[in-house]
Amino acid sequence: MAGTSIIRVENFTASYEGNVIIDDISFEVQRGEVFVILGGSGSGKSTLLKHMIGLYSPAAGKIFLDGDDITSAEGEERLRILQKIGVMYQSGALFGSLSLIENVRLPLEEFTDLPDEAMDLIARMKLKLVGLAGFEDHMPSELSGGMQKRAAIARAMALDPMMLFLDEPSAGLDPITSAELDQTILQLKRSLKITFVVVTHELASIHAIADRVIMLDKRTKKIAAIGKPQELQDHSDNPWVRQFFNREAENPEATSPKK
Repeated sequence: MAGTSIIRVENFTASYEGNVIIDDISFEVQRGEVFVILGGSGSGKSTLLKHMIGLYSPAAGKIFLDGDDITSAEGEERLRILQKIGVMYQSGALFGSLSLIENVRLPLEEFTDLPDEAMDLIARMKLKLVGLAGFEDHMPSELSGGMQKRAAIARAMALDPMMLFLDEPSAGLDPITSAELDQTILQLKRSLKITFVVVTHELASIHAIADRVIMLDKRTKKIAAIGKPQELQDHSDNPWVRQFFNREAENPEATSPKK
């Protein structure tokens, strides 16, 4: 980990229909790390991620991606910033009528003027990186859930992004397949030096892949904790954080400290 931030969230507030979901939080993601967003149901995990990739505009605050403010950028400048990131949605969101190689080619067709041969070569390389060499002509329906998730990651990498955002990558997968996906993420981190931002609540995956985590608290609408998962599990002074990591039933008298 280089120790320099590639994502900076400053005084960020998110609201929906007048209701504040996340209230005035700030944090940084370091270049080359796997940064996991945690929290209970309704804490705003996916909401935060969707703001970080530019799908929503914050009620207040700014989000910087590699030094560029995605919250205020427009037009060509916004497109330039967005090409620094790749996104894998929870379902994978592959197009069922297209083969894997056609799915991975889509960003290249949209944002580059490369010849067909070059786009095919890049798409094959991306599929090989996630262990899907030989499956280029398969349809998504012919693949297992884990293979579909890996194909979605390959598509997210088509434009060689600096940052990859993954929304619940292990959702719906059995423990073995989930562990295999974790290893794919770690391999890509090591080989390509990509920064990952991952939304997940799977404890095994969190301990396997996360350099640091941020925990959102639905009650305070603030950050409950930020740090290395094992340190938070063992040493957090927040009872709710310890209960989360130790899979303990919540003590109704325990409330997380306000910030």
